[in-house]
Amino acid sequence: MKLKVMTVLFIMITFALPKESFAHPLLQKEDDGDQVVELQQKLIALEYLHTNATGYYGSLTEEAVRKLQQDFDLAADGVAGPHTFTRLDEIEKLARIVHGEARGEPYKGQVAVAAVVKNRLKSSEFPSTIEGVIYQRNAFTAVHDGQYELAPTSISYKAVRDAWTGWDPSDGATYYYNPDIATSEWIFTRTPTFSIGRHLFAE
Repeated sequence: MKLKVMTVLFIMITFALPKESFAHPLLQKEDDGDQVVELQQKLIALEYLHTNATGYYGSLTEEAVRKLQQDFDLAADGVAGPHTFTRLDEIEKLARIVHGEARGEPYKGQVAVAAVVKNRLKSSEFPSTIEGVIYQRNAFTAVHDGQYELAPTSISYKAVRDAWTGWDPSDGATYYYNPDIATSEWIFTRTPTFSIGRHLFAE
């Protein structure tokens, strides 16, 4: 009987723990190895770390992590734990949206696309999570036609960072579209307020 109770408690505790605690490492100052290299590569892409990926978690990496955490609304302790890695995963997804939807557009237009995602997060008309917004049905053409799978460039990561730290060239827009290739009749019911490159932005 005692064994049964312990088993049930273990299962309950296991399911209560955040999933990311099993999926992500905990990295901090003086750690080293391949996982540190991967972390540093992400920080370099976002222009938080201005050195090579050495695989050693030193003061520069710690400060880069702290700056990332500050910019993306996390506790700024310089330790790369589950919340930090989850946010990095979300940034990766955002960069894929920017690259898939707006590569070739003026840089301002790429930041605007990232800002639209951020604006949707703040709106009660859209899902409240980054993944929810990105994967919402018919929300982004790139998700459906495979361009989302293309590897984003450093420009895409920078656009995400600029949007998340306050630059909104979309002026609060929650929609954008390219009138030359848009296939949804519904999107043309949104009144555009201005354009950047080939995209029209609307609320």
